[in-house]
Amino acid sequence: MASKILDFSNIKGDFTGGLVAGVVALPLALAFGVQSGMGATAGLYGAIMVGIFAAIFGGTQTQASGPTGPMTVVAAALVTAAVQITGSLETAMGIILLSFLLGGVLQIVFGLINIAGYVKYFPYSVVSGFMSGVGLIIIILQLFPFAGLSSAKSTTAVIQDLPRLFTDFNIYSLALGALTVLIYYVFPYITKAIPSALVALIVAALTGYLLGWDVPIIGEIPSGIPSLQIETMFTNIPPESYTLILEYAAVLAVLGSIDSLLTSVIADNMTKTRHNSNRELIGQGIGNMLAAIFGGIPGAGATKGTVVNINAGGKTRISGAIHGLFLLAVLLGLGSLAAYIPLSVLAGLLIPIGFKIIDVKGLKHLLRVPRADAVVLVLVLLITTFGSLIQAVGIGVALACILFMKKASDLGEKGITMDTVANLKDEKPWQDELPFYDEYKDKILIKHLKGPLFFGFTTHLKNQMTEIDDSIKALIIRMDEVPLIDQSGLYTLEDIVFNLEERGVQVLMVNIQEQPMDTLRSIDIIPDLIAEEHIFENIKGAFAYLKETIATS
Repeated sequence: MASKILDFSNIKGDFTGGLVAGVVALPLALAFGVQSGMGATAGLYGAIMVGIFAAIFGGTQTQASGPTGPMTVVAAALVTAAVQITGSLETAMGIILLSFLLGGVLQIVFGLINIAGYVKYFPYSVVSGFMSGVGLIIIILQLFPFAGLSSAKSTTAVIQDLPRLFTDFNIYSLALGALTVLIYYVFPYITKAIPSALVALIVAALTGYLLGWDVPIIGEIPSGIPSLQIETMFTNIPPESYTLILEYAAVLAVLGSIDSLLTSVIADNMTKTRHNSNRELIGQGIGNMLAAIFGGIPGAGATKGTVVNINAGGKTRISGAIHGLFLLAVLLGLGSLAAYIPLSVLAGLLIPIGFKIIDVKGLKHLLRVPRADAVVLVLVLLITTFGSLIQAVGIGVALACILFMKKASDLGEKGITMDTVANLKDEKPWQDELPFYDEYKDKILIKHLKGPLFFGFTTHLKNQMTEIDDSIKALIIRMDEVPLIDQSGLYTLEDIVFNLEERGVQVLMVNIQEQPMDTLRSIDIIPDLIAEEHIFENIKGAFAYLKETIATS
């Protein structure tokens, strides 16, 4: 492990990547800290600790970690609930930080017991509904700060208080917030060399300061190394808060793990490497524990920071550590300047982030995907946005499983089994494939699917497709025995086809049944991604097509 941690072979690229990732993370760390209810300082502390230690101990070489939208929303809900129990933020800090600490401990446990292997069983509809709900929460809770007003802590209370937004707004705050959003979206058209979020933060903050506008600002930010909060964690912990601590620790651990592993997959796709899922969870847990010990908010793998790190030359875990060290340098040297940043500017950064978190694809296809998936997605979205984040995930997963069991029972009565995805290396050609397959097996691959393609099998199928080597020119997916596809299976097929086509592998589908065909057409996978000429009623038609194209090339 030591050699990997101290791998300086790419130090120039790692330094550049880490620096750029740190610049991207700075404004978001401040904004997420404010949104959490613990202040901008807590956002910086969390970004520093998670950034440095998740990189050193994690399992993804190029991951940049720190506070993220979903984690901050959960942290903010915890802060609100803890304050309701104790009466003030100061007396609630023990509950809050102990929950953060326990969340980190649980992530380490997840890594040790290989819980990452079970994350794949979360249905797409649940993840989509939850993430869209989180995006809406961020947007709704930033409406009042955007207008220079204090905000209620819950989405329901904000909506009930909306009339005040149109009568008591601060025109100067609105102007600075609008300027921030404008720069955030327009500046990338000028250049992408400098992060637009940082430019928006600096320009809008300087504008307000130089014009002397009276707007709410962050206020004093302590400078220097943060102090340990161990004593705080075990002070003022009323017995009635134990359940709250356990619930939020579990949600932070599960959500942080999912968030980080999804970013790890993105990093793998960009770098053509493979991360260590269990080690990644252990690294994230260590980072979140240390963030709690120093009074910071928890974090996870940050997609934007990771992408810019890789694009700027980062290749090893040193780049992620440098990203955290840059934020530490900012804290030590520029904390006093950050105090003058208007809250409406931070709101102007968070509102676009909220829109990015919303799963537009899932919502756009709401009327086209199977009805059960649409119901689960909408239900999870509504409960997340206006109810309990914990209950949203629990109810969503339970409902998705119940609805699927109903489908499976109906299929079982028709004699259809659930043997959906066999290992690629174990695939054997069927009798009607033998002559053609024996002749062209070095150029084509035939994948047989059997049973419903649903969320429990999608990750396994996607992993199987990564094993296809570059000598293969075409993949035939036989759908003879696939009676239905859920939303997770639908998007998995879309990703598989897209990735293979990018590699120059033609994808053909054979004998698609009615429900899968209707579903694939409903979101235009057919014919936009898979051309009509690549859809066949039987295997003979696919073989005849390949003989004229790939097989003879």
